[in-house]
Order: sequence, then structure tokens, then C-alpha cells
Amino acid sequence: MTELARLKFYATQPHSCSYLPEEQATTLFLDPSQPMDVNVYADLSEMGFRRSGDHLYRPHCQHCNACVPARIPAARFAPNRQQKRILKRNADIQVIEARPAYNEEYFDLYRRYIEQRHADGDMFPPSRDQFSTFLVRDLPFSRFYEFRIDGRLVAVAVTDLLPNGISAVYTFYEPSEERRSLGRFAILWQITEALRLGLEAVYLGYWIKNCKKMNYKTQYRPIELLINQRWVALN
Repeated sequence: MTELARLKFYATQPHSCSYLPEEQATTLFLDPSQPMDVNVYADLSEMGFRRSGDHLYRPHCQHCNACVPARIPAARFAPNRQQKRILKRNADIQVIEARPAYNEEYFDLYRRYIEQRHADGDMFPPSRDQFSTFLVRDLPFSRFYEFRIDGRLVAVAVTDLLPNGISAVYTFYEPSEERRSLGRFAILWQITEALRLGLEAVYLGYWIKNCKKMNYKTQYRPIELLINQRWVALN
């Protein structure tokens, strides 16, 4: 573990929660002047932190603990029948590793995804500045994994490679390819990649029991939740 006690953190003022509209949220951020060190990031991921752009953060709400960090222990994951079908259905996809960058091909896919899948969210309407600030960061551990079918870009998994696992930062995909379940396939691929790299887990961000958009995360078994600062397998 790095010496986390020397780090400084800042909390935001309460603001509307993106997931539970009736709740007020507070977010804890690592001091942005702290260099984005991969070992600090790995240690903080064990404590439920995530990355957004140049910031490491986690929920720090006074009256709500609904956001529960979730991860998949890669070596113990076993795909269910539906997940095996998704893997078979997408066997024709080629995955290409790339450095984070801005280009119109990426943004056009991102724009379609936000407009058709998340028009009710706080990332709508999508913009080039928003895309770049959120996802295009020149960090040595960050990757864009391109998912292509006969050269056509159908998904991008923005992924951080950490000493203790893979952090699935964000995935956007072609909304017209609904039959392929590209979002779920991207997670299955990242689990396989974690195994190939000898990494322990895939960090999925936060699971919220009463948020339907989060339900898909518990379909990956076993899954572990960070409860009382201990990773516990969900029954």
C-alpha cells in the first residue's frame, strides 16, 4: 500500500444525485494537484474510488450509502448461459488497443450512444469538449479498446490497467446493434483480458440496488461488493 495518509481529499457541496433523484449527493475527490500515480490509483480503487477525467473520486454522502463499489474476481468468474451466447454472437469482433485520443469516429459513436441511450442523463447533450474532458486523458495506464466488425467501429471500452486489476471506466457503443449486447460483451472481454494479463479483478464502478440501470452488474458472478471496507461476495 502507498502512504495514503499523506494524501489530501476535498468534498463537494451537496448536489442532486444522478442516480437517485430524491437524494442529495456529496463527492469526495483526491486533491487534483496530486499527480495521477498508478499505484495510488490502485490503492484507492481498493477503497472504492473511481476515475473521471483527471479526477479520482468516490461518493461521500451523509445520509445515503446506496452506491456500493463492485468488482468481478476474474479468476473465479464463470459465464452463465446468456453470457456464453453473447460471447458466441460477437465472435466476429476484432479488438484493437489504442491510446486515448480524440477523433470524429470516436465522437460520432459516442454522440449516437448518448443521444439514443442516455438522453435523460447528465451527459446529454453530448459535446466534443465533454467527450475530451471525460475520456480523452493522456495517462500511461489508460487505453481505448476499439471493437470493430469488418473495420467498422461498434464500441469503445475506455479502460485503465492497474497493478491490481482493470478499471472499466466507460464503454460506449453502437445503439443500433442491440442484438449483440455490446455493453455486456465489453465487460466479458475485459474479464478475459484481466485473466490474460494476470490481473485480479475488473472494477465496475458503483452498484445501486434500487437503480434499474445498475442491475446488469450483478449478472456477473461471482461479484464482490465493498461493504464496511471489506470486499464481500454477493450471494
